[in-house]
Amino acid sequence: MKTNDLQSALQAFLQNNPDLPQGEEPTETSGPTEKMPRLIVRLETKGRNGKAATIISGLSQIDPGKAQQLAADLKKKLATGGSFRDDEILIQGDRRRDVIETLRFLGFKTNNCP
Repeated sequence: MKTNDLQSALQAFLQNNPDLPQGEEPTETSGPTEKMPRLIVRLETKGRNGKAATIISGLSQIDPGKAQQLAADLKKKLATGGSFRDDEILIQGDRRRDVIETLRFLGFKTNNCP
């Protein structure tokens, strides 16, 4: 019985407020969406005199220009140094959690946070 009361209340509200916006019609997406690759985020200290570096690999499926822009965006957002070489992004320091959070926000799939 409550459902009928809610429905009748909603109908009465809509009739009393004819100037409410109707909303937008859903639009169809044109073509398949680009599939984002799964990126691997790991910590590396070997060959760096004990200094930590966060390495993001798995970028071989992404256009090199986009990967380079991703590296620049990550460095800017995290306010740290880094580079893009050999289909990998290097971020200075142990920034795994921050990198994973940022990549997921951008729509990439990543490995689990350590």
